[in-house]
Amino acid sequence: MTGTGLFLTFEGIDGSGKSSQARMLAERLRDLGHDVVLTREPGGSAGAEEIRRLVLEGDPDRWSAETELLLFTAARRDHLERTIEPALAAGKVVICDRFADSTRMYQGLSRGNLRDLVDQLHTLMIGREPDLTLLIDMDPQTGLSRAKGRQGTEERFEDFGIDLQQKMRAGFLALADEFSNRFRVIDGNRDMDSVALDVTDIVLQALR
Repeated sequence: MTGTGLFLTFEGIDGSGKSSQARMLAERLRDLGHDVVLTREPGGSAGAEEIRRLVLEGDPDRWSAETELLLFTAARRDHLERTIEPALAAGKVVICDRFADSTRMYQGLSRGNLRDLVDQLHTLMIGREPDLTLLIDMDPQTGLSRAKGRQGTEERFEDFGIDLQQKMRAGFLALADEFSNRFRVIDGNRDMDSVALDVTDIVLQALR
């Protein structure tokens, strides 16, 4: 446990369904009487939401990987200070759609090998890992088709194409091995309700 609350994160490639699962879990836990904060990255605080627009919209090559990493770290620091840590200190369950593991993947691997730099910045400026991370594992082609089908404006990473999605899936699975004490891998290639049942079972065990 972190402080008096529980810090849960959802990770996965674009289109894996993790955002929907995060929302469904929050609703389920609230029904059971838990005080829940549902948040997301990049974003989750006023300043971080402003940075979100900078990094998720526009041309794929709008930022260098290094500049992008600094922007994501700035957003995470503000999110941590203003949303996550106060909620945990109040004993709440914090459910976050993406956290530092996404930065380890998207900025650490997408355009070169910046993982060491990602970890250095994380140690220096963030210094916190989730208590539990739920990785929704999804076939990359299916995930990309889902993500592009949303027809939204936040498609900068999807526009890098299938090669990035395949690399990210392999990277997330490797992270699950690296941080096996907190990662749980869930098969996302099923209907939403089946995935949600597995998610709820895992989280309720953690809360007990």
